[in-house]
Amino acid sequence: MGLTTENGSTAAGKEASGFKFLIYGRTGWIGGLLGGLCTERGIPFVYGDGRLENRAQLEADITAASPTHVFNAAGVTGRPNVDWCETHRVETIRANVVGTLTLADVCRERGLILVNYATGCIFEYDGAHPLDSGVGFKEEDTPNFVGSFYSKTKAMVEELLKNYENVCTLRVRMPISTDLLNPRNFITKITRYEKVVNIPNSMTILDELLPISIEMAKRNLTGIWNFTNPGVVSHNEILEMYRDYIDPKFTWKNFNLEEQAKVIVAPRSNNELDTTKLKGEFPELLPIKESLIKYVFEPNKKTSMA
Repeated sequence: MGLTTENGSTAAGKEASGFKFLIYGRTGWIGGLLGGLCTERGIPFVYGDGRLENRAQLEADITAASPTHVFNAAGVTGRPNVDWCETHRVETIRANVVGTLTLADVCRERGLILVNYATGCIFEYDGAHPLDSGVGFKEEDTPNFVGSFYSKTKAMVEELLKNYENVCTLRVRMPISTDLLNPRNFITKITRYEKVVNIPNSMTILDELLPISIEMAKRNLTGIWNFTNPGVVSHNEILEMYRDYIDPKFTWKNFNLEEQAKVIVAPRSNNELDTTKLKGEFPELLPIKESLIKYVFEPNKKTSMA
């Protein structure tokens, strides 16, 4: 199995920077952004072509690339959404559980740190973490959301990965980027929905947090990390910003969870994640609403109202 060679992937390039990344998920949103960041920063990298569940292919990729770190941005989220996973359970297990564990195991055998982009959609507000309380789920908390098969597989693999001391698990939630045309962008999704719920949630601004994930690899950080901006933001708050910065004529309609349940197959996770650990390592990390304005709405500003 070959490797897709990208920026600065020569031995000399690795020697100059001290790093060389092997990235899985070339055709995915996060994987593509990660490669772009490496190119901008002059970090040598290659994309792995091996199937995650195929151990021999992964071993061949690592032998050929000789990386210092491995990043996993591959996996199944479902198209157009996680409801796909409800009817494609074996495929979901193969990618999200078998594949991720195989990659972690191969990396451990080779003495390599694996930065794994996981999900924080494995929790839901409960009695100990009520809505609007400011009390978020911590890294050591046990997942309590099993509403979707996608989330079940993600919680399952996170628990197993705790046994791998070489893995850095990043709990991403409702990812957002400055690219408002990308269909995977949470903002793009909700601006296209006929109706939206209005619930405060922890979210991940990729423009701010993906560079932090590269720095985490350089620092050889491992373990579980809530990988969101501090605080929460609601659907309506985001859409109000969208109206004020992008389209003053934009309107939307809300509905409640009971009404939402009639148009989706699997329930969705809503929660707040505690970011004390990440903020301690990266004090410059912006609160979610400030990050939204700086990285998403100001660069895309089309009105004079904001």
